[in-house]
Amino acid sequence: MAYVQLTKPRIIELLLITTIPVMFLAQRGLPSLWLVLATLIGGFFSAGSAGAFNCYIDRDIDRVMKRTGHRPLVTGELSDREALIFAWVTAIGSTLWLGLLVNWLAAVLAAAGHIFYVVGYSLILKRRTSQNIIWGGAAGCFPVLVGWAAVTGDLSWAPIVLFFVVFLWTPPHYWPLSMRYREDYQSANVPMLAVVRGRTQVGLQVILYAWATVICSLLLVPIADMGLLYLAVAVLSGGWFILESHRLYSKVIRHLEGSPMKVFHASITYLTLLFVAVGIDPLLPF
Repeated sequence: MAYVQLTKPRIIELLLITTIPVMFLAQRGLPSLWLVLATLIGGFFSAGSAGAFNCYIDRDIDRVMKRTGHRPLVTGELSDREALIFAWVTAIGSTLWLGLLVNWLAAVLAAAGHIFYVVGYSLILKRRTSQNIIWGGAAGCFPVLVGWAAVTGDLSWAPIVLFFVVFLWTPPHYWPLSMRYREDYQSANVPMLAVVRGRTQVGLQVILYAWATVICSLLLVPIADMGLLYLAVAVLSGGWFILESHRLYSKVIRHLEGSPMKVFHASITYLTLLFVAVGIDPLLPF
């Protein structure tokens, strides 16, 4: 169980939610069940390895923050050495698995996302800049490319648009969480936007990125020839996501408590609905 916690399974759930529907879109139908399973297994262990490396790198601040006090390197369920061995074994194993059983483009893309998260975000950006989530969040966009490459063996504009949808979605997804745990990040000297600039600036940035996310999602309609289902879900769920963002900002500028976690959960629901529509839309005759 400790090794499972080390992989950050909740984050992996979101990554897999974006992988499977893109495979349906790339196939324009039902892809091979074996291909889907092989891609998911490889993606699971690649993302899990990145999470394990992150837990190892952040073990000092995890001991300070209340939100991360349950992690296995904090509680002592696993030693630093055990976590590091697990991270390296799953990183190498997942790359070989994807390369040999899916294709090498998918393996390279998964490895690139892994390296970007571990080196770019965890080692370089997280403790140095309030823009950490913006650029570090790019690592979470790679499963979209992996899913497409697994089916087609190449890349095109459709997965690139979805890459930027996830990229733009990450800040308004994570920044409300950083508002909720602002004191945690402050005590650990992590320069999240809520710590550096305050709640009003975070609320404004959440609105701007929410709008950008929804607008970007609509680009998929002409580029990938999406149908009415995707268009309706993108507009309705996107409109709800934007509305929740505006509600949060309206409260913080009036110095009210606000509900940042409501926006956080709304962002997860929005992305889930959007990608479910990505997967179902190609199966429909209209």
